[in-house]
Amino acid sequence: MEFDYSKLRGRIKEIYGTQDNFADALNMGRVSLSQRLTGKLEFTQEEIMKSCELLKFDPSEIPSYFFTPVV
Repeated sequence: MEFDYSKLRGRIKEIYGTQDNFADALNMGRVSLSQRLTGKLEFTQEEIMKSCELLKFDPSEIPSYFFTPVV
């Protein structure tokens, strides 16, 4: 199943300016983050929870950021 990460990408830009800056904060390589945002790799539970913290959104919002299906 493919997921739409456009809301997540928007939040990353809003808080960190670039995906590279967010990848650094997440302790992840920029290529690894890109692979996750393009659906080549999956986010781990730990990465999702850390993203909530770094991007300042409530864990109850995880589905809208990480699990919105592409239609």
